[in-house]
Amino acid sequence: MRKKFFIYCFLLFVLVVIAYYYFKVGFLLLIVLPILLVVGVYNSLQKKHAILRNFPVLGYFRYLFEMIAPEIQQYFIERSTDGKPFSRNQRSLVYQRAKNIDSNTPFGTQQNLNQASYEGIKHSIFPAKVNEELPRIVVGGKDCKQPYLASIFNISAMSFGSLSENAIRALNIGAQKGGFYHNTGEGGLTDFHLQGGDITWQIGTGYFGCRNAEGNFDAEKFSEKANLPSVKMIEIKLSQGAKPGHGGVLPAAKNTEQIARIRGVVPHTIILSPPNHSAFSNSKGLIHFIKKLRELSNGKPIGFKLCIGNTAEFEDICHEMIAEDCYPDFITIDGAEGGTGAAPLEFSDGVGMPFEPSLIFVNKTLVDLNIRDKIRVIGSGKIVSGYSILHAIALGADMCSSARGFMFSLGCIQALRCHNNTCPTGVATQDKMLMKGLVVTDKSDRVYHFHKNTLHAANELLAAAGKTSFADVDINIFMRGDEFAQLSNSYFPDNLTNVTRR
Repeated sequence: MRKKFFIYCFLLFVLVVIAYYYFKVGFLLLIVLPILLVVGVYNSLQKKHAILRNFPVLGYFRYLFEMIAPEIQQYFIERSTDGKPFSRNQRSLVYQRAKNIDSNTPFGTQQNLNQASYEGIKHSIFPAKVNEELPRIVVGGKDCKQPYLASIFNISAMSFGSLSENAIRALNIGAQKGGFYHNTGEGGLTDFHLQGGDITWQIGTGYFGCRNAEGNFDAEKFSEKANLPSVKMIEIKLSQGAKPGHGGVLPAAKNTEQIARIRGVVPHTIILSPPNHSAFSNSKGLIHFIKKLRELSNGKPIGFKLCIGNTAEFEDICHEMIAEDCYPDFITIDGAEGGTGAAPLEFSDGVGMPFEPSLIFVNKTLVDLNIRDKIRVIGSGKIVSGYSILHAIALGADMCSSARGFMFSLGCIQALRCHNNTCPTGVATQDKMLMKGLVVTDKSDRVYHFHKNTLHAANELLAAAGKTSFADVDINIFMRGDEFAQLSNSYFPDNLTNVTRR
């Protein structure tokens, strides 16, 4: 291809010279073609890129198409039910509810219902009245002095740094309008979080916002922030679904001077949080740490978040709770399909237990040990609709939180640019120019509406199932596709030889 490129370019250049000499046309080509020839010579001599070496100039188109591949996939190829991690239909539902416009769909479902993987709600022939009041639940066990009345749907952990300051402010203002909490993520509690909304302060392995010079936990700094009126709960992050066993990752491009100052790290360097806590190293240490944080916060609800891996380790934590007679006020369950701003592919695709079996296992373990009533369970796994809220509660959750759902409400288009600081909607970037596109006053309203309309949809589904309280929701209100096969076989046997015809 190199030879053909130079031959064709040379012949074209000769033809253009002749055309210009005789007909006075092609002046621009006389300028462009020599430039292309120079670039082509450089491409053929460089040794770094095989594509450009073998296909001078033309090879650049390969990189162009690769760069815009996600947009091509999203806008021209994927169907309404396609798209990963969230389909176009799921994203559209959030956008419509966030904008407070009609989110009804026409003509019927696009899903294939006649398959074993289908799940649906068993509606009642006699539905209950829809409750207009949005559901809430008290978080706080026997040792909690400041229990918190929480919405059953809240903003899951997303750090300032991963998200822009405008995104954080809009989320918190939206939370204040709707009366639900906003989890800070492990990046620490910042001024952008303190816009009036309730806060769950997450403490990760980097102890950002409560760390000393060596990067270890600083009790005094923690106590100072934990006792702020806006901080309603504290969450210890043990692991995250998208990268369990791996510390948080903030790319160097997003580690600005401001973020480095807040976190107490060197700016413009990649921030890799340790995979493990330095304040404890086993189940007993975790329980003692919970006691310590409860004391330092003057009795605010303390919990922890994890993605289930080795089930025996979670069981050991539960046995330690019983032995110490000390229980977290809540446990947040994340699934391996959880989201993140940046993670190694091996961890995202191949580590941890998915959300559904994790929630079932945790609930069953707590029930079997007779401690389920002492702990609230928060489900955090791709919760973007009223149906997914009911589904999580049926599997054992008391309440739910969502990260990417609220990102969509801010305008996120699933551009998959979270890790390189080029988020086109200003949600997951520290680029000041891109950030300006996210107008806080408008997006905070969308956060509020998304929360309100989603919970209203959950109330409607609850009523359709004939229930009046989320406390009455269990797995019996759901049905699976494999049940249909059994039902079909009962009425339409495969073998009809013994059927008497009438």
